[in-house]
Amino acid sequence: MLAVPGVVRSILPASRQWRSSNRTTRRSPTDDFLLEIEALFNGPLVLSNLLTLSQQLQAQFKDRLSSSPISMLPSYNHTLPRGDERGTYLALDVGGSTLRVALVELAGRNEASEPMRISRMESWRIDDSVKLLTGNDFFDWMAGRIDEMLSKDGSGYGHEKSPLPMGLAWSFPIEQTSIRSGTLLGMGKGFYAAHGVLGQDLGDLIMQACQRRDMNVKMDAIVNDASATLLSRAYLDPSTRLALILGTGLNAAIHLPVTALAPSKFGSRPQDWHDNAAHVLVNTELSMFGKGILPTTRWDEDLNATHLLPDFQPLEHLVSGRYLGEIVRLILVEAVQTAGLFGGELPRGLSEPYAFATSIVAAIEADTSPCLASSRHLLSLHHPFTSPTTSPTHADLLFLQRVTRCVSRRAATYVATGIHALWTLRISAEGLSPRNGGRVAIGCNGSVIEKYPDFSKTCQATIDSLVELSGGQTSSVVLEPAVESALFGAAVAVSCVESERI
Repeated sequence: MLAVPGVVRSILPASRQWRSSNRTTRRSPTDDFLLEIEALFNGPLVLSNLLTLSQQLQAQFKDRLSSSPISMLPSYNHTLPRGDERGTYLALDVGGSTLRVALVELAGRNEASEPMRISRMESWRIDDSVKLLTGNDFFDWMAGRIDEMLSKDGSGYGHEKSPLPMGLAWSFPIEQTSIRSGTLLGMGKGFYAAHGVLGQDLGDLIMQACQRRDMNVKMDAIVNDASATLLSRAYLDPSTRLALILGTGLNAAIHLPVTALAPSKFGSRPQDWHDNAAHVLVNTELSMFGKGILPTTRWDEDLNATHLLPDFQPLEHLVSGRYLGEIVRLILVEAVQTAGLFGGELPRGLSEPYAFATSIVAAIEADTSPCLASSRHLLSLHHPFTSPTTSPTHADLLFLQRVTRCVSRRAATYVATGIHALWTLRISAEGLSPRNGGRVAIGCNGSVIEKYPDFSKTCQATIDSLVELSGGQTSSVVLEPAVESALFGAAVAVSCVESERI
């Protein structure tokens, strides 16, 4: 059987060995339940099946490249960095809980010591009082923080005769109208900033707020997190053509020929954009794909059925940090109720949706302490039992650890399948074959792909196997970390704009 290295093969032998050594021992209900879980999660992870899933995803991608208004969205970025851009740039990163403002220096990718560095950075928590600011009040708050960072050492940045070029990584919906502008839409996530200024230009709102504080800055580029990640990694590695964001959520960006998209996808852009653009960075909204393609379990279906937006982001529900812990929790609830896990007592809090954090799941999966003592401590700390006499047995903890491995390794394998589908889409659009597709780097950012134990390793091994099975070169598609990609990507986007002017 062809199976993904490190996924099916690393789990199934344990099951077989258990069955062999326990032929004369009566299996417990949790043993039987674990065998069912492993079959449901690992069964689809056969390479030939993954290749079929990739082909089906490609068909879905192509359909959305022609018609979808919410996915496969072309940005205004059509230039990748050469790697020799130099300068100092103001970079803003506005997320759901944090504003970061930095001065970024680009020195060129051949600068051995530090091709790009953050020379100064300040970060502010966006608490509820800031989220409740409406209209210009929110952007005035932003401008105040920008001025605070720039004025810290009296260097004069932002108050000089020549305007300081500025790039923005914006983690909220906008309808982009140029590389440096976009219509502000409802922000969600508890933010009221769009009230009273909905439909106005985001770049102008920030610029006007800065001008009210006598700052001489100019908005040169607005990018989303996926495009920023691709640009930041491309500055260091010229083979970068994709980016993956995998933390609480999921997204990907891809560099495609403009001919891969239907003309209607570009809207009413000025002719000079079309004259200059042979390629374009595409925000795939990868989270929205996979419905009716990727095999799911009853726990996935339960999660989807109770979600505020069922079916809206099917792939994200299977792979991201927001949901991995919830899938494990749903399995544990059933195991307690039907198989007697933890003596039939559910640990405190685990009856509540999304109460089992993915960070705890990751720590349990990585636990190598004797008798899984670290996992026992984590449970007692975060989810103690109501009865003081109840304590998880070693068998309970082993069951929990093997469930976490099933859930995370399926997630890593599905992410790899999506990446393979995007890689295949790109080489086909470029008129290449897998054999002559060349090296392709994928810039990666996010807590799951960066920090979850063995996630990146499993994902890379699966990509390697699928690429080889497709006829591609060994190790030609490579996951690469993109550190501080939002800030660096915003700065690189500005440098690309400046290069076009020369």
